[in-house]
Amino acid sequence: MEGSLFITKSTMKISCLWMLFILADTNTYAGDPALNGYHPLTQIQAGSLLISELRCAACHADIARNSIVEKTAPDLTEVGTRVTSEYLQKFLASPFTAHPGTTMPDVLGSRSESERQKIAEAMTHFLVAQSTSAALLEPTETADRAHGKELFHSIGCVACHGPMESLPDARQVPKREDEEDEDLDERADDSARSLGKTIKPMAVPLEHVAVKYNVKSLGEFLFQPLRVRSSGRMPDMKLNPAESRAIAAYLVGEKAEPSKQVVPVANLVAAGKKHFQELNCAACHSLKGVEAATPIGSLKNSDFSIGCLSSIPATNANDRSPRFDLDDNQRHAIVAAIRQDTDADSDKIALAKTLTAFRCIACHVRDDYGGVHDAHNSFFKGSELNLGDDGRIPPPLTLMGAKLKPTWMKKVLFDGESVRHYMMTRMPQYGAANLQQLPGLFRQLDVLIGPEMNLPIPKGGNEGDRQEEKLVRAAGRELLGDKGANCVACHQFNGKAANVNQGIDLLTSVERLQPEWFNRYLRNPGSFRPRTVMPTAWPDGVAAFNTILEGNTDRQIEAIWYYLSLGTSAADPSGVRAVSTKIQVDKQAIVHRGRSRVAGFRGIAVGLPEKLSYAFNAETGTLSAIWQGDFIGVNWSGQGSGDFNPASEPIALPQDVSFVELEDENATWPLLPVMTKEAPVNPNPLYPKNVGYQFRGYFLDKLSIPTFQYRSGTIEIEDRSVAVSNDDQQQLKRVLTFQSPTPQIIWFRALVGDIARESNDVFRSGRLRLYLPKVDTKLRSLSEESTQFELLLRLDVPQGKSSLELLYEPLKK
Repeated sequence: MEGSLFITKSTMKISCLWMLFILADTNTYAGDPALNGYHPLTQIQAGSLLISELRCAACHADIARNSIVEKTAPDLTEVGTRVTSEYLQKFLASPFTAHPGTTMPDVLGSRSESERQKIAEAMTHFLVAQSTSAALLEPTETADRAHGKELFHSIGCVACHGPMESLPDARQVPKREDEEDEDLDERADDSARSLGKTIKPMAVPLEHVAVKYNVKSLGEFLFQPLRVRSSGRMPDMKLNPAESRAIAAYLVGEKAEPSKQVVPVANLVAAGKKHFQELNCAACHSLKGVEAATPIGSLKNSDFSIGCLSSIPATNANDRSPRFDLDDNQRHAIVAAIRQDTDADSDKIALAKTLTAFRCIACHVRDDYGGVHDAHNSFFKGSELNLGDDGRIPPPLTLMGAKLKPTWMKKVLFDGESVRHYMMTRMPQYGAANLQQLPGLFRQLDVLIGPEMNLPIPKGGNEGDRQEEKLVRAAGRELLGDKGANCVACHQFNGKAANVNQGIDLLTSVERLQPEWFNRYLRNPGSFRPRTVMPTAWPDGVAAFNTILEGNTDRQIEAIWYYLSLGTSAADPSGVRAVSTKIQVDKQAIVHRGRSRVAGFRGIAVGLPEKLSYAFNAETGTLSAIWQGDFIGVNWSGQGSGDFNPASEPIALPQDVSFVELEDENATWPLLPVMTKEAPVNPNPLYPKNVGYQFRGYFLDKLSIPTFQYRSGTIEIEDRSVAVSNDDQQQLKRVLTFQSPTPQIIWFRALVGDIARESNDVFRSGRLRLYLPKVDTKLRSLSEESTQFELLLRLDVPQGKSSLELLYEPLKK
């Protein structure tokens, strides 16, 4: 199969010289100089990518559509509340001066300076008039500029934008304790390193942002960039509001005085709309009431010494073609791509273009291209120094389709899942629509053949099968523990700390990894990730522990995989030590994250000073337990996020997703998949994403009380709960705030169990009383003969902002 990668035992052996080359250079594949970075694209391929990024097809016919999602222009509907009028006018008059490196063309190049300014002023009035408010968003909260500087230089911004300044603690790449002090450059191929130093790193300039935004508007953009730039070239870095403000404050810096926004004047608005139409701005920027012009003829036989791609400024009044800020390499690549009749991109080329366009290769290596540039290397850090590069550099994308299970890959790409808690660099979110083709491309190109895992039958079978299962289970536990390969020395196990390094939790392996990849990786980790600190217990395929399963390498690896497949029901291997601690709440609220029987795998416990506590399941967006008295007991992990359970008896609530758009009031509520020891595989791994839920994080107020942020479909939800008192009776007041782009109906599942209606707006279930506002409710039985019910609220969510307030009252026994 063309483009597929078949790996056998012989081809898995990578020479020391090749590993050394990767080690010293990260990678030095020299693609066409039309694009920066270690990319693999030829001149024609780079040109076709530039054609897509510059949106040539918006104005010109017969432009072949690319294999990647085309870059879209920013949404201008609220530009007046986001961008300063001062910058907007300067940018429209001369985009290359206001923002060097912008992909926005200069559409006024042939006009005189006075005419440029006149048109730019009118268009500024028109664009500001499209906003719901002509006022720029003003800061209402303080921001930590020093923290913003730290975040910008550690979470991955540097990979695409370059460092804003040299940091004292980023001068040297950290070394492991066991790493010799040796000059790796001397051991590397000199010509390869010289080549690497000539390749320019990706560095999208940001000097203009201080004029373009204020702290509030830039912070809003950084928090949810895909709202404005939907094509994902500026991704969502999973920032919470405080982090967004901090980075915005650092980038904007001190301003002498706030920039004043224009107040739209009717005649200028009308003139600006006319210019917007005549200049065909609507070809890229969609605005209500403005139609884009019909694309003009083919460029195939055009004279490229004039027009859009000309290197000569448009000084002729009759030459109204826009001009792009391109260098000669970029022009030559675009012309080559236009003039060359090419077939549709192969999967291999489509993947390379995607990884290049979205700058994935600024952090990741894929085959013989990509990787962190030398100039940026020292800004990639981690909290586990002894893990070496594994603990600070994002993992390779080579064989990624053979490594990750499809459902986990989608969780990483589209839901922001992460298991590398020690790595400061964050995996960006580009938007599901923009990378929807990526999992399929990886699967098509990356293939590993065998060896097949022969696993025992967990339950059932004959006596021989049951004895075999016990034998394999015991062997897997022994191999993982300190009497065997001692994996638990460097890997957490079921949320419990390792004794040496706090590597990826072993119990995530079966959910994440393909068994064939796992099998081969354990045999020879260095062939997949050179210079890894991960050892092998099977050098050259020979088992180091010959008393376990008779030293059979295949059976030992199968035993480890089987034991990990048991999930949280697997007993701790020898060497795992849990320390139990009770956490008390004082004058500030306390937030603790970890696994819990009352809040699931992504549980969050919140302890309030009033001795009222609750648990929130971030996996499903659900308030899952409430209790009074002592807060929680914790089995600490190395990162302070171990298992927790309430220190007092909790009132448990259902952990299924709370908000759903049902087809009708009788539709079945989508339930959280249940896994058991007998059936450890998740039957619905995309739940609850497939019902519209996505967790967005949380932020804390001055009292450390969290506000959780998540989505249900297109509705943005903020969820905050505080303790209140009513006639000496403690209550938890929960305020849900909705932001919806359209009016819509959504259902909220408030209670499940033995529910009694005490009045129109008051319901009781066991030791919990729930007070509701005036809202449509439906109390329905879970089965014809059952005494178990569920209470659903039908919410008519309007366009814009709205809220819902609930009161939970815990009762004594």
